[in-house]
Amino acid sequence: MVDDQERLDTLFRAIADPTRRAMLHELAAGPRTVGELAAPYAITLAGASKHIQMLERAGLVRREVQGRVHTCSLDARPLHAGAEWLRHYERFWTRKLDALEAILKAEDAKTATARRSNAKPAGKPRKPPRRKS
Repeated sequence: MVDDQERLDTLFRAIADPTRRAMLHELAAGPRTVGELAAPYAITLAGASKHIQMLERAGLVRREVQGRVHTCSLDARPLHAGAEWLRHYERFWTRKLDALEAILKAEDAKTATARRSNAKPAGKPRKPPRRKS
């Protein structure tokens, strides 16, 4: 029996590769043959098939074989477990982003105040600064 940690490891290993992520993106639009998935890359059908096998092990792809044609389709359900795992850490990101937002708002307020205090009053000419001798 495969435990949850092993499923997550397999999932993240599968989506760690940019070619596999691009294949998943293509499959999100609908089923594709292995040849269609391989076409945008400088890889052989055998190379594409190895990528697809990794996606199959993660449960992200279902392959249907009709004669010599292998058609793949997306099964995004396993991504839910990955999203749940990431969601656990979201509170840390949110806290950091909230702190950054507060800093940026404070900086914006300082800048706006400085601009207002340095603005030339209407109708009164500014005196040049005094020079020290």
